[in-house]
Parts: sequence; structure tokens; C-alpha cells
Amino acid sequence: MPSHDARMIRGAALPTAVAGILAIAISAAVAGGKGAIGAAFAALLVMAFFASGQYTLDRLTRNNPQLMMGVALVVYTTQILLVGIVLAVFKDTTLFDTKVFAFTLLGCVFVWSGGQIRTHLKAKQFYVQNDDKPDERTGPGRQP
Repeated sequence: MPSHDARMIRGAALPTAVAGILAIAISAAVAGGKGAIGAAFAALLVMAFFASGQYTLDRLTRNNPQLMMGVALVVYTTQILLVGIVLAVFKDTTLFDTKVFAFTLLGCVFVWSGGQIRTHLKAKQFYVQNDDKPDERTGPGRQP
């Protein structure tokens, strides 16, 4: 994985992990053990789904960056649908507190998105990539 791609995942995963740990601590104090389990499951779910989505996006658009917007929309839609399926499957569970799970999930999604935006804005990524090929207009030995 190129360093820029790893930096994007780290820039979103680290704040999300911190938010998840805070949510687990607050949930344990407010809702007990089931709340802590729900918060932990939600934080891990967000980090797993969104990190895998970022990795998939990077892999699919590495050789053809023109597809970035279309692939990004498909990946994001798939992530949201998978989160919706998980919510539907666990809506009546007694394994953890579902309200804590839902609020932690929502909060971690916002933190992940904010981390991605912040990392992208701070990245010094070139818009034009030099292929080390001579320009057709100037060529080797020609003046622009």
C-alpha cells in the first residue's frame, strides 16, 4: 500500500479509535457492561468497514484514477448498506445495549469522515503526476 493510502487510513482510524475508547468508557459508566460491549462493537465495526472500504477504493483506482468518483460512490453506498444490514440483524439483540451501539456507531462514522477530510486537506498531494516522459510538443532537445 502506498504511503499516501496508509496515511489516509491512519488519519481516520486513530481519531476513531480514540472516540471508540471514550465511548466504551462513557458507556460502561452509564449503561454498564452491555453498553461497553455495544460501544466496542460499534467502534470496531466502523473501523473495519471504513478501513476496508478505503483500501478497496485505493486498490480499484490505483491503475485507473479516472474511475475514482464512481468507485467511491459505489464503495460508500456498499458500506452504508452493510452497516444498515448489521443494524437490522442486531436490532432486537440482548447481547449489548442497542441504543449505545447506535449512538457510538453514528459518532464513530462522523469521526472517521472528519479524520479523512482532515488528512486529505493536510496531504501535500500533487494534482499532476510526472511520468518522466518527454512532452510531445517539446520533446527532447526542443524548446517550449
